[in-house]
Amino acid sequence: MADSDPSQNQPTGYVPPKVWTWDKENGGQFASINAPTAGARKDITLPVGKHPIQLYSLGTPNGVKVTIMLEELLAAGHSGAEYDAWLIKIYEGDQFGSDFVKINPNSKIPAMMDHSLDPPLRLFESGSMLIYLAEKFGAFLPADIRKRTETLNWLMWQMGSAPFVGGGFGHFYAYAPFKIEYAIDRYAMETKRQLDVLDKQLADKEFIIGDEITIADFAIFPWYGSIMRGGYSAQEFLSTHAYRNVDRWVSQMEARPAVRRGQMVNAASRPGGGVAERHGAADLDEAIRAADEVGKAPA
Repeated sequence: MADSDPSQNQPTGYVPPKVWTWDKENGGQFASINAPTAGARKDITLPVGKHPIQLYSLGTPNGVKVTIMLEELLAAGHSGAEYDAWLIKIYEGDQFGSDFVKINPNSKIPAMMDHSLDPPLRLFESGSMLIYLAEKFGAFLPADIRKRTETLNWLMWQMGSAPFVGGGFGHFYAYAPFKIEYAIDRYAMETKRQLDVLDKQLADKEFIIGDEITIADFAIFPWYGSIMRGGYSAQEFLSTHAYRNVDRWVSQMEARPAVRRGQMVNAASRPGGGVAERHGAADLDEAIRAADEVGKAPA
């Protein structure tokens, strides 16, 4: 074992102490906000807009899951799914503000309040939000027990698997202050295994569970669609071209207008256009028009 020969450890000679202590200068892209403690760090009052559903988020895969769901609900005619989406700047520590922590004690985006209930209902964890919205509006979660269970199987698969992709592969391949071969190999292997799981599942299915789109698609697409389209700049490294069924499904998801709209929310710097905040359909309509005009312009 490596710890029996500290000279082989990384860094050379490292031996874990008997008691771990926090080193705030440990480096990495998220070092300025990461800490081993929970709770609010500053007083921040969250704004409340005109719609019953108030979303506090950022255009990361976990945030995009929920905005895709909301945009798909609106596209399906569920006007009660209108929402305000407020930007949470995680690099500036907004998720540690007092109001945000009251909604999500785990200080992770997204966080949501449903003001159509009295008192308003808090929601945290993106998977919980997808189930809640599906049940609230009776959409994208089949009533048939077998289809419903299969949808939830795949939703829970995503919730349990994605941390290995983001916090594992993405962290060590793209964000860590130096490259560690063991860590990158470990999580690259797991990411490719997960892509293979998806590829086999989609071999004879249009969507994740079959011929109808569900919250499982909305949950899985932002994470694995990102990997397939250049997330962490790892397409070549992971040979994503080999997962042809996943590639077909990703293209199919990308072609859905509501998916495009959902990807643009709280994502002003997103290539292809986005908005910092969303308070009505017109916000995205204008962003899409602007993005399409740029796309039509001669190179």
